[in-house]
Amino acid sequence: MNKFLPLTSILILSFSVLLSAQEDKATPPGLGEPGVLQSIDIDNVAENQTTIISGRDAGLQLIVTGAYDSGQQRDLTRDVVYSSSPAGLVEISSNGFVSPIAEGDVVVTAKIERKLSTTVSIQVTNIVKDLAVNFPNEVTPVFTKFGCNGGGCHGKSSGQNGFRLSLLGFEPDEDYEFLVKEGRGRRVFPAAPERSLLLQKAIGVVPHGGGARLSADSPSYRLLSRWIEQGMPYGQPEDPTVTHIVVLPEERLMQRNGEQQISVFAHYSDGSIRDVTRTTAFDSNSTEMAEVSETGLVTTSQLTGSVAVMARYQGTVGVYRATIPLGIKVDALPKKNNFVDDLVFNKLIQLGLPSSDVSDDAVFLRRVTVDIAGRLPSLGEAESFLANADPDKRSKRIDQLLASTDYADYFANKWNAVLRNKRRVEGDKAATFGFYDWIRNSLHTNKPYDEFVSEIITATGTAGSNPAVAWYREVKDQAAQVEDTAQLF
Repeated sequence: MNKFLPLTSILILSFSVLLSAQEDKATPPGLGEPGVLQSIDIDNVAENQTTIISGRDAGLQLIVTGAYDSGQQRDLTRDVVYSSSPAGLVEISSNGFVSPIAEGDVVVTAKIERKLSTTVSIQVTNIVKDLAVNFPNEVTPVFTKFGCNGGGCHGKSSGQNGFRLSLLGFEPDEDYEFLVKEGRGRRVFPAAPERSLLLQKAIGVVPHGGGARLSADSPSYRLLSRWIEQGMPYGQPEDPTVTHIVVLPEERLMQRNGEQQISVFAHYSDGSIRDVTRTTAFDSNSTEMAEVSETGLVTTSQLTGSVAVMARYQGTVGVYRATIPLGIKVDALPKKNNFVDDLVFNKLIQLGLPSSDVSDDAVFLRRVTVDIAGRLPSLGEAESFLANADPDKRSKRIDQLLASTDYADYFANKWNAVLRNKRRVEGDKAATFGFYDWIRNSLHTNKPYDEFVSEIITATGTAGSNPAVAWYREVKDQAAQVEDTAQLF
């Protein structure tokens, strides 16, 4: 009999012990148990008012929120059972999306356990009389949502495979020309909309480099088909335009591995409001923390923190913010020194994230000197600071470092790289050094940031008389200038 365990057995045993040790560790509570459900509410529609769904391809995304005795709110949109009375006027999906079928007044009911329920009154209009589709307001957002007019697809300056769109739909009149009149009108076929090249490529019937982007039963497909069937109207000058969008809910505390449905309402210049959730483009600023689906369902992961979901519709932007707390009690915070501390500490409490201990003088001096001056403190600086009994010595040391030439030198190097100040040929030498000196002097004299930026982007003349004009050596065309300005400033 072998007296020694095989290596694989040892590894398996070690791994099992490690897993057991991990399971023994207390899991942070997060939001904790919600408690007993007290009530439910459809909270993205006006209370005691009738919500209007106007048009064959219109819709309404309901958001059902449950209120618990712990004070928590949870999204129950996909947990309730929906019904409508009278039947036959609307269709309600299991995820709370209401689609119109026939005109009339209808009451939609959402019901859950313990006989809790809530209702919303809806009026369905303009089904018999078909409303003309407005190209800028309704068709262009579809291209934006599915990335068709993005910089990596048909939105780039040269287009894609012979078809070009304006970047992110900012020039809808040009998009209309490209789509309807270019290529001898072969992209749209009013006599048989479903045979249009635009739709057949979108659903993957005809080979498409971008793959299938729509399904034949989606609201976006039906909208495009109806637009083609109507003869591809552009819209009238007096038609209302989008003024802004509102994302609901605006903010919510969420548990780990939780879900939250969001909805988007477009407000128009004539005062009307329309649900545009299904044609809005969504982006999460941290996909590791939370992802968002095409229909606006936000799903969180195991990570805790704050995450934002941006909604884009017809050149307007809205944001949903979620906080996923760690849930640990925060009862020992450092002394507040300024309003920034108030904001930081409030966020730590909301996240349930205990703060780090205050660093000692030696650690503080090393960190602040490296961060501001880009170097380690000298022996004399360290001895002098540690021996100083002034209670305000930390704030004073920060001011001293900011007033030093070390700060100007260190951050001038950073800005020099950010502004792409480089010498490509020998003739650029004077302009390169001149621009660097200008940046350094701006920092050393504490020039206001708005002035610093303004003097760069409005610079004219020669590098000899106006050093900031050297920035334009690297951003010669308009596209590069817009991109750099948006990203840097």
